[in-house]
Amino acid sequence: MMLNCAILDDYQQVAMRMADWAPLRDRLDIRSFQCHFESEDELAAAIGDCEIVVIMRERTPFRASLFAKLPKLRLLVTTGMRNQSVDLAAAGEYGVTVCGTSGGGRGPAELTWALILGLARHIVPENEALRHNGPWQSSIGGDLYGKRLGLLGLGRIGSQVAKVGEAFGMEVTAWSPNLTEQMAAESGVKLAASKEELLRTSDIVSIHLVLGERSRGLLGERELCLMKPTAYLINTSRAPIVDQAALLEALRDGRIAGAGLDVFETEPLPENDPFRTLPNVLATPHIGYVTQASYEAFYRDIVDDIRAYLDGEPVRVLNL
Repeated sequence: MMLNCAILDDYQQVAMRMADWAPLRDRLDIRSFQCHFESEDELAAAIGDCEIVVIMRERTPFRASLFAKLPKLRLLVTTGMRNQSVDLAAAGEYGVTVCGTSGGGRGPAELTWALILGLARHIVPENEALRHNGPWQSSIGGDLYGKRLGLLGLGRIGSQVAKVGEAFGMEVTAWSPNLTEQMAAESGVKLAASKEELLRTSDIVSIHLVLGERSRGLLGERELCLMKPTAYLINTSRAPIVDQAALLEALRDGRIAGAGLDVFETEPLPENDPFRTLPNVLATPHIGYVTQASYEAFYRDIVDDIRAYLDGEPVRVLNL
């Protein structure tokens, strides 16, 4: 018997060519959705007949209320092995198996540097001026050599960012609640005495923490006020780590020089959101993980997850 499978938020329309789906074609009726569903009711109406659903990162949250509207759902596959937008307890209550994938790559670290360099060298306004016959050289770029890069988090991504900072001749410091001097030294990084010291002394602050109870709202008005008025804040991790209202105020008032942002509390970002128009914000639509290598790894594992589930031996199962 053929089962129905929905692939959600396939924005670039690449899901079917990023992996070999041939082993599943005689077992599944697969359909891919490029549009983002704004409401649970609209989504449930579109995929209510599906036993299998594939989601990309946190683009579409799966809360208890959504599981209740999808009585046929039996397998939910998410990219990555961590997805805080999926209610795993509710999934268990409704008899839904949740599986993840490997993958991740170096995309977020590379995008971090794209944002840093874009801000420091005013790439976007200079490019716009060149394209539209504006002034030839209207800004003075900031130097990275000799400046201090402060990393909030020194895990897989943070340590990759640190190596590039060192290559640029920057002084790299890091802080996180569990980071030790030995752990920092192993990455060639100096441990900041405190979060406050890192914020006060860094020319660029880049966030590389997992979102959790301890990191949610880690940077609020008080913390942002500690930063240098010439400093940039980079966030390619998760938006709720920073108080968004406080960040908007700091950017509008010029209390920090600017921000490079790839993540937002509401995604896709609403049309009238101020982050779209602030002149000292360089923003991208959560594309840190959107690379060829990552997508190939994601979809390869998605196919493997579905095949293993159909064979009665699910792999990479996410549990509470």
